[in-house]
Amino acid sequence: SLEQHPGAQRDRRSTIAVGVPDEEESRDTVRLHDKDEKNILRYYLFQGMRYVWLERRQAFYRVSMLDEGWTCAELHLCRAGLDQQEHSARRKIYGPNLIEVPVKSYARLLVEEVLNPFYMFQVLSMVLWVCDAYYYYAACIFLISTFSLGLSLYETRKQSTTLRNMAKMSVGVRVRRPGGEELVLSSAELVPGDCIRLPAAGALLPCDAALLTGECMVNESLLTGESVPVMKTPLPAGGQAAGAAYCPEEHRRHTLFCGTQVIQARAYVGGEVLAVVTRTGFCTAKGDLMSSILYPKPVSFKFYKDAVKFVLFLAILALIGTLYSILILVRNKVPVGQIIIRALDLVTVIVPPALPAAMTVGTIYAQNRLKKQGIFCISPPRINLCGKIRLVCFDKTGTLTQEGLDVWGVVPLEQQRFLPIVHEPRCLPAGALLYALATCHAVSPLRGQLVGDPVDLKMLESTGWMMEEEEEEEGELPLFQQFEMKVLAVVKPPPEEEQPRDRRHQAPVGILRRFPFSSSLQRMSVLVKLPGEASAHAYVKGAPEMVASLCRKETVPPDFSQMLRHYTTDGFRVLALACKALSSVATFEEALQLPRDSVESGLSFLGFLVMKNVLKPESAPVIQLLRSANIRPVMVTGDNMLTAMNVARGCRMLEPRERVIFVTASPPGHDKPAALKFVLAEHSQGEEQPEQRDSSSLPPHCHLALNGKSFQVVCEHFAELLPRV
Repeated sequence: SLEQHPGAQRDRRSTIAVGVPDEEESRDTVRLHDKDEKNILRYYLFQGMRYVWLERRQAFYRVSMLDEGWTCAELHLCRAGLDQQEHSARRKIYGPNLIEVPVKSYARLLVEEVLNPFYMFQVLSMVLWVCDAYYYYAACIFLISTFSLGLSLYETRKQSTTLRNMAKMSVGVRVRRPGGEELVLSSAELVPGDCIRLPAAGALLPCDAALLTGECMVNESLLTGESVPVMKTPLPAGGQAAGAAYCPEEHRRHTLFCGTQVIQARAYVGGEVLAVVTRTGFCTAKGDLMSSILYPKPVSFKFYKDAVKFVLFLAILALIGTLYSILILVRNKVPVGQIIIRALDLVTVIVPPALPAAMTVGTIYAQNRLKKQGIFCISPPRINLCGKIRLVCFDKTGTLTQEGLDVWGVVPLEQQRFLPIVHEPRCLPAGALLYALATCHAVSPLRGQLVGDPVDLKMLESTGWMMEEEEEEEGELPLFQQFEMKVLAVVKPPPEEEQPRDRRHQAPVGILRRFPFSSSLQRMSVLVKLPGEASAHAYVKGAPEMVASLCRKETVPPDFSQMLRHYTTDGFRVLALACKALSSVATFEEALQLPRDSVESGLSFLGFLVMKNVLKPESAPVIQLLRSANIRPVMVTGDNMLTAMNVARGCRMLEPRERVIFVTASPPGHDKPAALKFVLAEHSQGEEQPEQRDSSSLPPHCHLALNGKSFQVVCEHFAELLPRV
């Protein structure tokens, strides 16, 4: 199809959409450059999104569809970059990398608003009132309507201008070309497949990109609202993960999203941090966010439906009344002009034309009250819907409880038996458990300060160990030289005078690679190296049940469940730690090629990390206020259910006498239907009640608790249980 530079990856994304079908190709591709054929690109724009014509499929498709189905390994081959010919071809198909927010003129906004049926009815009503000498009433309604209309137009245009300024972005980007050449292009010129180099000091991302080499610390507060920086690691390059189809959501920890700020970029080898552009324009994460604001999906609320039914009912009453009044007036021989005015006046009485203006004034008053409380609303009509809210969902950590967690202690093992809790982790002897606490995190130094997840920061702080990363301009430091190989960072013990007397002369630990935390996997892991040792070690931290399932059975204590239940029932957050020796990893390059699945299997259980999360003082009064207003609070958390239950009782989401029932839902399979099991939380041994397929026999005053997997099964097979959840 398309000739490319020898150094570039053979990539046919740009050849799918344009031209004449190639009979010799089995794939859905067509020729883009052909001397004998004239090729025409057909596309249209809808709500900022570009749709292109696919010749073989005989239909228009979103341009982002051309990027689907590419594997992680294929994206790694894109690091050579695109040649000029391929770049120009894709530029024609994908268009400029811009998120253009339309700002309508006041005249157009006025026409669109006035053409609203209710405003038209209002204008006709005012004309009728003037004809009937209702001058003062007509003038009052005219002034209120003009004021509300002008305010609405001003706010709409102001918000559109603000959005346009937020979406507008044009920065210089270093783009690779085949042969190692680098060009500085405007971000508007980027297309999917371009390989960009990220500066060490960070930059604002103008597109969605998959990280190929190095590590990045990214601020994603624009997209997620979380102020904690997120560590991004390279896309898998080896093993089964490399052959998997790339998906931005599934590979979030390897994807740099448009609009986010790269705070720091660090190279592994070669001194370069490279990423391949995957999506541009409105197809990016930022573009999707802007689309949801500019073109929100129509929402069907029962409140609106009931309002429309009510207006229709009034209209029917008005029609009946009009016909009746016309009949009476005709019998009394009233002039035709008076009959028309009186009949239409009856319509304006039954269907009040001043209703929109009155509701607008009330909404503006409510909006100002909210603004005084620091609550801003960009869609004032939605304020009316707040009165219909009957359920509010809360996150636990950082919402109901304080933002940070404190380390309560560590529960170590000795000969597969739990020892008493150690409240000062820095007093632990040098060994696997201490190394796991000091290294199994995504903390990174930034401008002389450690940044990362609050749990990781507290865990590292509890050990007293310090973290250092090698700066490119400083060269290789003596601390790093003792490992005789490249390491990403070094965690070193505190000065000897600060160490316990029997714990001195501890060696530093080098971090070779990080596998960041994944909510779907419920764990994270690191590969580390000790000075003088030939092989590396892996340390894993995560949800206790998940980590235990990855450990060898003989390393997990028999009283694992009882010990876990002991701490979670008291409201502590518990994480499990495990380790594994990796004799096959002797170099930094081998560590980069090792697949995650082989690291996180056959582990040895090390113990528990117990953390305490204090409840916010304002949580209980707010929950009580919601309950008194007949609004039901619900907690949504990734923590252990027993920990969540303890916090729920502390904030009065659960009253002391209210019972909690754990729901376990199993999906259908092996000729068995989906099933439910209900277990009282008070049963310390987890004694199961008789299995039942409905909630009819559940106590009326009880609360249901279930995990994510069970909730998914309930949504699919037991929808009647959802109102109780």
